[in-house]
Amino acid sequence: MKYAFAPAPIVSLPAMSCNPFPVRRIFCVGRNYPDHAREMGADPAAEPPFFFMKPADAILPNNSVLSYPPGTENLQPEVELVVAMQLGGKQIPADKANDYIFGYAVGLDMTLRDVQQNAREKGLPWDMAKGFDQSAPCSALTPEFYTGVIAQGKIELKVNGELRQSADVSEMIWKIPETISYLSTLIEICPGDLIYTGTPAGTSPVVKGDVIEATVAGLEPLIITIG
Repeated sequence: MKYAFAPAPIVSLPAMSCNPFPVRRIFCVGRNYPDHAREMGADPAAEPPFFFMKPADAILPNNSVLSYPPGTENLQPEVELVVAMQLGGKQIPADKANDYIFGYAVGLDMTLRDVQQNAREKGLPWDMAKGFDQSAPCSALTPEFYTGVIAQGKIELKVNGELRQSADVSEMIWKIPETISYLSTLIEICPGDLIYTGTPAGTSPVVKGDVIEATVAGLEPLIITIG
């Protein structure tokens, strides 16, 4: 088929001992750790999971330089466990959800905090605070047959070697099977979808020259430099 111009290349992530994983969509879970929900001014027990999205081409590979984005003076990294889906469906039962997982990675939900707060105050969407270019750094995927189901393990973020975020994956309000199941009642999950599962407390700004190291126990660390 001929197009008006060349289609964009397929966005993919490397995967250990597998062919590259084609990324279809990126869903992010908001306020999924109690302490982070509180620091954002929310009650962690008062709401079901909610989601926002980033474009697939916001993926930034490991060991890359993230260009400091325009229009902000408060760029903040949020470390997240990323779940990659290999099967799709609607109304996925929570007790079957792990069967749909391809593997896991370490991700950063980069956020323009001042842009987000300004939008919230005005009752406006905050897509541009979350879905800007290079806003979804992600490590290579580790298939689930290497890791097993990840239900616990240390999740941390360091900037220039200084610890800023630290928690355990088990602290998530909505566990991975519950998150997949709930999301599948809202949309049809598809192979290639990524789910960024939320961040712990302790988010704070970074500046040009900072080196960010994001880790989840058992997975390849994610290292990004702000340029």
